[in-house]
Amino acid sequence: MALHKLGKDPESPVNNSPTVYYDDETGNYVLQGWKVVDEKRLSQMDVPAHETVIEFPRRMMQFFPEVSRGTTEL
Repeated sequence: MALHKLGKDPESPVNNSPTVYYDDETGNYVLQGWKVVDEKRLSQMDVPAHETVIEFPRRMMQFFPEVSRGTTEL
């Protein structure tokens, strides 16, 4: 498996950036973001114990190839 960093949040402080990665083995994206801990927000979701919820800014969508190039291929 090789993760490819597609982009970090350009507006976040150093070492505190949400990041978008692409996994070339699975074809999935791996997202690093702010952990959601707000119980009110979490109570509106059904999150299994083996999953977590993260948040990242809308401006990060530019790093997804489907958005930036209009294709699903990297």
